[in-house]
Amino acid sequence: MTTLIINIKELLQVENSPKEMVCGDQMKILPTLKNAFLCIENDIIIDFGFMKNLPNLIANKIIDATGRIVLPTWCDSHTHIVYAGNREHEFVDRINGLSYEDIANKGGGILNSAKLLQTTSEEELYKQSAVRIEEIMKLGTGAVEIKSGYGLTLEAELKMLRVIKKLNENYPITIKATFLGAHALPFEFKNNKSGYLDVVINEILPIVAKENLAEFIDIFCETGYFSVEDTDRLLKAASNYGLMPKIHVNQFNAIGGIQAGVKYKALSVDHLEEMRDEDIDVLKNTKTMPVALPSCSFFLSIPYTPARKMINAGLPLALATDYNPGSTPSGNMNFVVSTACIKMKMTPEEAINAATINGAYAMGLEKTHGSICKGKKANLIITEQIPSYNFIPYSFGNNNIYQVIIEGKII
Repeated sequence: MTTLIINIKELLQVENSPKEMVCGDQMKILPTLKNAFLCIENDIIIDFGFMKNLPNLIANKIIDATGRIVLPTWCDSHTHIVYAGNREHEFVDRINGLSYEDIANKGGGILNSAKLLQTTSEEELYKQSAVRIEEIMKLGTGAVEIKSGYGLTLEAELKMLRVIKKLNENYPITIKATFLGAHALPFEFKNNKSGYLDVVINEILPIVAKENLAEFIDIFCETGYFSVEDTDRLLKAASNYGLMPKIHVNQFNAIGGIQAGVKYKALSVDHLEEMRDEDIDVLKNTKTMPVALPSCSFFLSIPYTPARKMINAGLPLALATDYNPGSTPSGNMNFVVSTACIKMKMTPEEAINAATINGAYAMGLEKTHGSICKGKKANLIITEQIPSYNFIPYSFGNNNIYQVIIEGKII
């Protein structure tokens, strides 16, 4: 099946060979072609260039993109999409003055989601999560990471990971799985954190590894949750099973989690709302991708990741949604890109780079996703007829998507 897209107003994020990521000043550069074509064979990009150089070929399907911009689908490297029900009542609690920490301290938050998930059947959990997967695909996301962490028991964590695996098998979107057993302390382990970590490390982790249910390991390294010492203990154990770290750090407090992540060669460190100079310095010249989650800051009214300071220091940055029932009940990467520009003062070029190639890197997908490159997956957003790519973040709240193609399939 050959699909040819012609008369593309502007083709974004083009490259001749795959790059790992973009950092610092390079994030301001977004390679594009104007008046372009792109050719897809099944699920792979096989050619692109200027319309004046369009080769003679026979295509099964031709899409005329006159007035439209084409770019890679978004790469959302941090989500919790597999969950049961919602936490809309906590949304009202926050409006009435309770903080995220207040809600957690009175037994809400993650523990509320865990209690509901534990009693939800695997079939029902899959059904609810599939609705969210279909939603984000229509919003232009072509690769996504999904964490466990709302189970907090052996049975429920494995149930979550099996649902993630099934979603990956049944949908064209690429899904990466992360084991986040150390998301919060279950009520029965409220005064026995070491005992719960024993369960995560000695009972759940070996089965996750044996059944190949996750590629990454995560922990909520935060005051009131898990300490740097706990993080060190878990990541050391996970390294014996070949699971790569992607960890929650610096959301409410900077306590040294970034340093632990770098020590264990984490693929990414995520949240980063609170950043000290020493946290930025330790990330320099590493392979660890900082990931910002601006829609979480928007929803919780907490500080935004200091993107300008980090990029000006030469760091890369990725953007992700943090889609979850408690702090970001949205998987809209278009809104994330807009919010990064509006609230974090990222340029449109930086935000698009952060949401495509750098997001792909934060999932280990930079060789197959995140840019327009021969041999990469045919994952594309075709916009409505818009003036320029600056209009994508400018018109926040509007997705401006005409068509989404994931692995060569029109969604």
